[in-house]
Amino acid sequence: MRRLANRVAVVTGGGRGIGRAIVERLAADGAGVMTCGRGDRPKDLPETIGWTTADVSVPEQVSRLKAETEKAFGPTTILVNNAGVQLEKTVTASTDADWDLLMGTNARGVFNTARAFIPQMEAAGGGAIVNIGSISGRIADPSMALYNASKAFVDGLTRSIAVDHGPAVRCNAVCPGWIMTAMADAAFAQAKDPLAAERDARARHPSGRFGRPEDIAATVAWLVSDEAGFVTGQCFVIDGGLTAQSPIHPGLY
Repeated sequence: MRRLANRVAVVTGGGRGIGRAIVERLAADGAGVMTCGRGDRPKDLPETIGWTTADVSVPEQVSRLKAETEKAFGPTTILVNNAGVQLEKTVTASTDADWDLLMGTNARGVFNTARAFIPQMEAAGGGAIVNIGSISGRIADPSMALYNASKAFVDGLTRSIAVDHGPAVRCNAVCPGWIMTAMADAAFAQAKDPLAAERDARARHPSGRFGRPEDIAATVAWLVSDEAGFVTGQCFVIDGGLTAQSPIHPGLY
């Protein structure tokens, strides 16, 4: 079912992982898709997908992304803010450069793209924004101070966009938990016993498995479709039930 036919979508950070899954799903649903990243176009990116080299923390580069999307596909009606970076440091260990890098992409980048594309969506008769947050915006991962804070910002901005720019623009957030990407593999590899760490983490998921990029892409595809026309200002946790349970083991009660 090509339920996004005649829609134009911009997905930031769509070269790999969750972003790539979103790009491929929206294209499969019929949208014209432009994505971007700070590097060169991935060699395996399908030719039908547009690519712009852009750093979303820089307003001028976001403006170029907007212009190149309109030239290639027409006015943007779907925006998915997926670009993000991760840094494992506490507040006192974080530097000004760390702040600029992480908050520049994860927080200012979402603000920059929203500010650039919302007027175009309103002029085109409406649109949908999905911001990719994280469960880390609700529960604090140790030694991830700036990352946690940036994802909490995403949740707050999502609600503000929905309130200030509805009904023309719907805005929601998707907050993933453990999704098996290269980033997750790298995290397990740092453990003293990677296999044991992975086994313990999986056991804490009522779903019995980790998430896949396709799980997030399916949620995004629904949120930007007409089927979710009454859904806005919400932050959806997609974590296999990880945060639904008490962190205290039942045997300790």
